[in-house]
Amino acid sequence: MPKHYRPPGKKKEGNASKYMTRTQAVRQIGITLPGFRRLCILKGLHPREPKKKFKGTHQTYYHTKDILFLRREPLVEKFREQKIHERKVKKALSKKNKDLAQRLLTHKPGYSLDRLILERYPRFIDALGDLDDCLSMVHLFAALPALDSEKIGVDRVHSCRRLSHEWQAYISRTHKLRKTFVSVKGIYYQAEVEGQKITWITPHALQQVIVDDVDFGVMLIFLEFYEALLGFINFKLYHSINVEYPPILDPRLEALAADLYALSRWLTAKSGPRPLEVNSSESDQNKPEMVDGQLDESEVRLAQLHHQLPSNEPGALVNLLGNVNDEDEDDEETKECKTLFKNLKFFLSREVPRESLLFIIPAFGGSVSWEGEGGPFEETDESITHQIIDRPTQGRKLFCREYVQPQWVYDCVNACIILPTADYLVGRIPPPHLSPFVDNEAEGYVPDYADRIKQLQAAARKQILPMPGVGKEDMDDPQNLLVEGIISRREANEVAERKQKMQALEKQYHEELKMESQGREYAPTSTSKQSCVPDAKTVDEPPPPDSAESPEEIMAKTTMSRKDRGLYEAIQISKKRKQHAVELLKSRKKKHLQGQKSGKD
Repeated sequence: MPKHYRPPGKKKEGNASKYMTRTQAVRQIGITLPGFRRLCILKGLHPREPKKKFKGTHQTYYHTKDILFLRREPLVEKFREQKIHERKVKKALSKKNKDLAQRLLTHKPGYSLDRLILERYPRFIDALGDLDDCLSMVHLFAALPALDSEKIGVDRVHSCRRLSHEWQAYISRTHKLRKTFVSVKGIYYQAEVEGQKITWITPHALQQVIVDDVDFGVMLIFLEFYEALLGFINFKLYHSINVEYPPILDPRLEALAADLYALSRWLTAKSGPRPLEVNSSESDQNKPEMVDGQLDESEVRLAQLHHQLPSNEPGALVNLLGNVNDEDEDDEETKECKTLFKNLKFFLSREVPRESLLFIIPAFGGSVSWEGEGGPFEETDESITHQIIDRPTQGRKLFCREYVQPQWVYDCVNACIILPTADYLVGRIPPPHLSPFVDNEAEGYVPDYADRIKQLQAAARKQILPMPGVGKEDMDDPQNLLVEGIISRREANEVAERKQKMQALEKQYHEELKMESQGREYAPTSTSKQSCVPDAKTVDEPPPPDSAESPEEIMAKTTMSRKDRGLYEAIQISKKRKQHAVELLKSRKKKHLQGQKSGKD
C-alpha cells in the first residue's frame, strides 16, 4: 500500500485540507484563470506557502477558506454577465447587425467596488495605512501616455491625473507634507495624515518609455481598485475640512496644464471668507458677454470664481482654510511647516520641475508663480524674494531677489529651516542632496553636510551643541549624579576625569584660535601636551572589531538551536556589510579631500 494512500470516503487531513492549488481553486469557482487573477487582486487574496507542498513545489497554493469565500462573491456573477455580454456583441457583429451591437454596447453591465473597499478597510485609518502603493500607482499612470495597444485609455490617464492633483491639493492646503527627496527613479514624498505616515513616489516630468516586459494587464487591475480607493479617501478628507467633492476647476487653467493651481484656487474660493463686494462698474466690466442670448457656462464659472477669490492675494494656493484649520488645532510640526516659507515669494523658470515645486512651496507657506500664462504674478514683480533657476547662467538679474537652484527648496524642506543660499547660487555645484529617509546615526556614517545642517538647526532653535566628542552626560556635574544615585562612585570619578580632560582640550582650542587670530603659530609646551592630550589607555574608544570570536560567543553558539544560530549568523553578516560600506564611504571621502588639496597646490 502506498505511503500516502487514503481510502475512498476518508476525510482529508493536514495541509491537503487547509490548502488547495490554483487549478483546483479555478475549477471550484467556475471562472477562467484571468478572471480568477482579477478577483484575487480586487479581493486582496495572496498565495500561501504551506510547510509541506503536497502537490509539488511548482504549484501555487491558496487557503481553502479563502476560496470558499470567493465562491460566494457577487463579483463572480458580474464577471459572468460581462462574459455573456461580450459573446452577444461578438455574435451581433459576426451577423453584421450593427444596430443590435451598438445597442448592446450602450447597455454594458457594470459593477461597483464600494462594498469591497468597505470589506477590506473597515476603518478609515486602515485605508490611509495602505495608501503608499495606491498613490505611487496613480501618479505613475498619470504620467504615462495613452496607448490603445496596452489598453491605457485617455480617460484613465485623465482620471489618475485628477485624483493625484486632488490629493496633492489637500496635502498642500493642510500642510501635511513632511519629507521629500529627488532621486533617479523619481521624487519621493512623505506626508502625515491623521497620525499615518504615507510615502509615495512620482515620476519625473519626462517622456515615459513603454517597455515590453511589463504586464500592463495586471497593473490595470490594481489601478482599477486604487482609483476607487483614492476617490473614497479624497471624498472623506475633503469633507473633513468642510469642502465639497468633487471640485470644479477653472477651465482656462486646465487648458494651460495648471490643474493643481486651479484646484487650489477652487479650495480657497469654497473654504475662504465670503465673496467680496464689488462696485457696479467692476461688475459690469467682469460680466460675461451674451452669445446668442445665452451665457457660456465656462464664462459664468470663471466670473463666479473671480468674484469669490480674494483680489489682493493672487497666490491663493498658500492660504489656510479660514473656517477649518485653526492654529490651536495644529500640532507643533504642522505649525513649523506652515511658516517655513512665510512671507517669501518664488518665481519658477520654465526649466525647473513646476508641478513638484507648485506642490511643495505652498505646503510650507510660500507664494509661487511660474513663467508662462496662468501665473498669479509676473516675473517683473518686485516683491519676489527667490527665483528658482536650473541653468548655468542668468543674464538679467535683479538685486531685490536671490537666484537659487531647485535643490535649495528641497533641502530647506528636509531641514525645516531656511538654509543659506550661498552654496545654491546659479552656476555653482550644490552640496550633496541628502536623503531624509536615511538614519545616519544608525548607519554609522554621518556626512559633513549633515553635521553642518544640524549646527544650523541648533542655531535656528537657539540651542547649544556640545563639542565633538563630548556627550550630554559629560556636561552634567558628576557629584550631583552621584548624590542622586544615578551613577556609582567609580563612574563619577571617570566622568570627572573625562570632564577635566575635555576642559583642558577646550582651553587649548581657545588658545589656538587666539594665536591664529594674531597671525602666530600655536606651539604647545611639553607640560601643556601632557595636561591636554589624554592618555590613549584612558580614553573610552570603541574597540576595533575583532575577526576572531571570543570563547563566550563560541559557547553561546553551541547552545543555540539551528534556527537561532542561522539568525545570529545573518545578523553578523549584516553588521559586517554595513561596516564595510561605512569604511568604503570614509575611504572615498579621504581620496576626495586629498584630490582637493592636490588641486589647490
